[in-house]
Amino acid sequence: MALTDELVRALGDVSSDISVSSTLPPACYSGTDVLAAELSGLLRRSWLGVARADELKAPGDYRVLELAGTSTILVRDDEGRLRAFANVCRHRGTRLLDGAGNAAHIRCPFHGWTYGLDGSLRGATRMGATRGFRHADMGLSEFRTAERGGFVFVTSTDETPDIDDWLGSFDSLLAPWQLQDLVTIRRRELDVDCNWKLFLEVFNESYHLEYVHSATFGGIYLEPEPPDEVGDCVHSSFSPTAGTGGLRADEQDHVLPAMPGLGAPERAGTRYTWVFPALTFAAGGEALWAYGARPLGPRRCRVTQWVCFPPRTLATPGFEAKSQRYLARMDEALAEDIAVLERQQLGMDSPFARAGRWSDLERGAAAFAAWYARSLVQF
Repeated sequence: MALTDELVRALGDVSSDISVSSTLPPACYSGTDVLAAELSGLLRRSWLGVARADELKAPGDYRVLELAGTSTILVRDDEGRLRAFANVCRHRGTRLLDGAGNAAHIRCPFHGWTYGLDGSLRGATRMGATRGFRHADMGLSEFRTAERGGFVFVTSTDETPDIDDWLGSFDSLLAPWQLQDLVTIRRRELDVDCNWKLFLEVFNESYHLEYVHSATFGGIYLEPEPPDEVGDCVHSSFSPTAGTGGLRADEQDHVLPAMPGLGAPERAGTRYTWVFPALTFAAGGEALWAYGARPLGPRRCRVTQWVCFPPRTLATPGFEAKSQRYLARMDEALAEDIAVLERQQLGMDSPFARAGRWSDLERGAAAFAAWYARSLVQF
């Protein structure tokens, strides 16, 4: 999908220097042509964070995901490897699975073609008279997958750079939190009436905290530190806190134990990280909370929330009651953000909306905008 010359010129005003850069033009948050370009180019050629690996523990565990407009089966195979396949039968295109569950194999509900968990075609009746038919040629279309920090990443093209090139120094920067060992205690999905980028941007700027979250936890966060050098596709910065960012300001005496291995500097705040384009998370002193967002249209997105704790913390006396306070804080923050995001979307839809300018408390959102502007034109 070609972008208009006017939009390409506007994207040229978005740069990595926030002192001179414009914000993304409103058309990027409301235009159907822009969404088509995102789906066909940017999102399909990116590594998308789609799950926590511990959501799919046993061979045969699967979950159907919508990735860049493509229904995708994420499944753990018989060897324990996570794999991703297009959710399309190779016979006549029927969608194979829905939802989530466990299956010994993948069977088409239309004509009974059966695939192994490795995507290979295992059974297809009445095909003996079809000349040149070979089971080996008819396996499911497979996508590239990778696991880093306990997150599962998928890309549907061979053109996407290697995952380690995409993530840069992600592993070493986040090593103290031992993200790969955390246990997911909640996976929640909800639909929000705003563009998918708006949802992710608000999680990566602290400008709004004293206005949107003033009564809950906004005052806990202190001045954020300068961003760390990670890589072109990742933004990460550390936000010192007066207490834990995982709880409301009035519930700080219910704090859970710190993650094992964290030193005093890491326990003194929360590290916010955005793996472009669609996964962002906060690694706090006691917990990890993460969000993924995908477009359902230019003005609506589906959000996935994950909340994770170390295995040792789950065995702490009183964990169930205390963890509920963490979840309540996440939900309250989410509700406060959604209320303002849906108002922001209404403003973006106005014919009088214009690109704005960044403050120095919006570095994460600005870094993504610069990456997005380059990538959308390039792809």
